[in-house]
Amino acid sequence: QMQLVESGGGLVQPGGSLRLSCAASGRTLNYYTIGWFRQAPGKEREGVSCISSSGGNTNYADSVKGRFAISRDAAKNTVYLQMDSLKPEDTAVYYCAAGESACTTLSLSKWRLLYGYWGQGTQVTVSS
Repeated sequence: QMQLVESGGGLVQPGGSLRLSCAASGRTLNYYTIGWFRQAPGKEREGVSCISSSGGNTNYADSVKGRFAISRDAAKNTVYLQMDSLKPEDTAVYYCAAGESACTTLSLSKWRLLYGYWGQGTQVTVSS
């Protein structure tokens, strides 16, 4: 089995930065596309970003493009989400998940079907 654990969330002022980590145990992440998702109170879960198993392909939601950057470190079995220029609307619980699909905007929207392994989430709050 594989377990995913997110960390790095917290309270930050608008314009600030956070780096989220998604660490895996039980098996390597090297064979999986990894996605970051978020869910704010009263809203549906949405795809934020994904990175292919090789790291060669990445995709971002329009709302975070240019501000967030996803990366992976195979040696550490960890995927990161660097979040810069944070806005209050970025406030949500952030989840990482592993799947076997390609990293595309379409696959991000089909997360119920395509991502089978999920972490428990980490809270990100952007507030002044």
